[in-house]
Amino acid sequence: MTYVIAQPCVDLKDRACIDECPVDCIYEGDRMLYIHPDECVDCGACEPVCPVEAIYYEDDLPDKWAAYYKANVEFFDDVGSPGGAAKVGVIHKDHELIAALPEGGGSSE
Repeated sequence: MTYVIAQPCVDLKDRACIDECPVDCIYEGDRMLYIHPDECVDCGACEPVCPVEAIYYEDDLPDKWAAYYKANVEFFDDVGSPGGAAKVGVIHKDHELIAALPEGGGSSE
């Protein structure tokens, strides 16, 4: 199990969650942040600090954003498991689900 970042993060990327994450498993794409499923320790520190309520425990992810679980997992298919976002910096790509959204994609449902 892991935490998942959903649509409200798209084009916002507040980063408060990054500051709270004790294992540095929240990576930054071009349009949103992604939680690495293999590096997340399920502590939940990120969830309450998200100002737009974009972070959900996998089992609590609303149905309307169910595809974001797959997007968070597949984002790392060609990135692998770098062992910490800080040393990687921004990864200049997004999952195809996010890349296909119109600009300001986090503001709609």
